[in-house]
Amino acid sequence: MNLISGIDVTASALNAQKTRLDIIAQNIANAQTTRTAAGGPYQRQLVSFETELLNQAVSGEISSGQPSAKGVRIGAIKSDPTPGERIRDPSHPDADAQGMVTMPNVNLAYEMVDLITATRSYEANLAVAKNGREMAQRTLQIGQ
Repeated sequence: MNLISGIDVTASALNAQKTRLDIIAQNIANAQTTRTAAGGPYQRQLVSFETELLNQAVSGEISSGQPSAKGVRIGAIKSDPTPGERIRDPSHPDADAQGMVTMPNVNLAYEMVDLITATRSYEANLAVAKNGREMAQRTLQIGQ
């Protein structure tokens, strides 16, 4: 049993969840941004994960017939294509000729649920890393 590879998998999951938390924070921070450098309102960003095992299978690295998990990585960060809500605010600087403003497609309730989920996943992976370290230390104590 290789404890180090288990910790490597957990470390990759921690990195992936950290990126997810960063993207969620970015979404929350831009929930009212109606004009970006690209023009138009901010578009909510979505994070998708993929396993390193899948990448090994595609690249032909699995030759022994015993695939091993290599962890999780960010597959893509892409914009949510859902249109944002249109509100009437003729005094807004980004209002069109009819006084309508297209708001970002960020729903704060969804972002908070995603934030809690990502935080709990991060905490769970942190607990796995801690338990793996403790197991390694106890294994070394048994060998003394």
